[in-house]
Amino acid sequence: MSQIENPTPTLDGQHPDEPGVQRRVEATVGKLRGTHFAGPRGTRIASLPAALFIVLAAMVFIAAATGKLPDSMLSGFTVTILLGGLLIWIGNLFPVVRDFGLPTVLCTFIPATLMSFNLLPANLVEVVENFVKGHGFLDFFVITIIAGSILGMPRALLLKAGPRFAVPLVGCLVATFVLVGLLGAATGFGFMEGILFIAAPIMAGGLGVGALPMSEMYASRTGLDSATFMGDLMSAVVVANIVCIIIAGIYNGLGKTRKQFFVGFNGHGELMRIKGKKSELSLPPKNEASSFIALGKGLLFAGALFIFGQLVGSYLEVLHPYAWTIIAAAAVKIFGWLPKDIEESTADWGDMVGATMVPALLVGVSISYIDMGEVVASLSNPKFIVLTVATVLIATLTSGILGWLMKFNFVEASITPGLVMADTGGSGDVAVLSAANRMHLMPFAALTNRLGGALVLFVTSLLVPLLAISS
Repeated sequence: MSQIENPTPTLDGQHPDEPGVQRRVEATVGKLRGTHFAGPRGTRIASLPAALFIVLAAMVFIAAATGKLPDSMLSGFTVTILLGGLLIWIGNLFPVVRDFGLPTVLCTFIPATLMSFNLLPANLVEVVENFVKGHGFLDFFVITIIAGSILGMPRALLLKAGPRFAVPLVGCLVATFVLVGLLGAATGFGFMEGILFIAAPIMAGGLGVGALPMSEMYASRTGLDSATFMGDLMSAVVVANIVCIIIAGIYNGLGKTRKQFFVGFNGHGELMRIKGKKSELSLPPKNEASSFIALGKGLLFAGALFIFGQLVGSYLEVLHPYAWTIIAAAAVKIFGWLPKDIEESTADWGDMVGATMVPALLVGVSISYIDMGEVVASLSNPKFIVLTVATVLIATLTSGILGWLMKFNFVEASITPGLVMADTGGSGDVAVLSAANRMHLMPFAALTNRLGGALVLFVTSLLVPLLAISS
């Protein structure tokens, strides 16, 4: 059966199994390793040799500049993947700032900036906007990530480890929502606005189940366009990610002093204070290969979940269709209604899209939704900055305290689920755990993103009607 060969090459595009290749984890966008770095074999951009990339990019630009770029799904994929790959490559050229999310920032804001100065051909902008909105690329990505995340969780792990890990995860979510809402009310930003525009997108643990679907939820409830909300939501997530990395670095510095401020303060990498229980919170290794047939099955079932959510949501409008999709995915997982191969195929499909399509999605969203004037206004608003920083601090401290009560070490519980819930997901997890010098906690970060992200999106869907009323 045809196999997709090792999808996790190293910095220079080589595979770990090749002679002389050092295994390293790089800062890039997506959950798996990318190929957006220069190496001994020459520069590769968007996984392509630089010369080939330049030829393809020139062809696309000429077509767009002459108004001959076809308005189709294929064109949308081509444009966003090429532009996203270029911006990721540029961002990863800078060793220090790339660890603070520079590639994500470039993908998120550079296309919108170029568009605001009319530096992108009108034909290209039209194709990308139709691709993201009209052809449904946003739904394609969000549903794929939701389905893959939930169905990729081992059922035994959910039932066995869920109750213990749920205390700091759910507790820090509730505390953050309530306290940020109160702080928003006290500063005049607004109680519900503080929760839905600041805390919710940040705490979703990634853009795929955070700012992107939330903007659609808010638009459907208020009657406004998604672009009205996208700039604020994306700005909050990006700023929060930087704060998360700084706090992680501080924790790493405190660890070097070997000072324990209280019993169980710093586990120096050990998550739990009690022994013999770490197996309860371990994830099996991700598949390094998947058959083409399996990926096709994953696409099919993710699409079926999407249709189910839309169908139920059209009759039961109390919840957004995304929330019904989450409920359906969780139900089939918990009750074991799916064959194992379907679950694994859906998870593999989600991993593949998460590893390859994040830059394309960010570029598409930047062109289709983000207004740089609104972004600048948000970042220049002291209330916005205060609430964003407060969200990360509250999540970190409450997660650490609740985790300590559940026999976790304070620092490790502050990092995951705390900081991991507040970063940008895949690339944010790598940056945070690297800054904290605790990369071995990545399985717990995956657990946090999968459980926490779906939970935050579901809770947000329950709160959205209150935003519509207050608006």
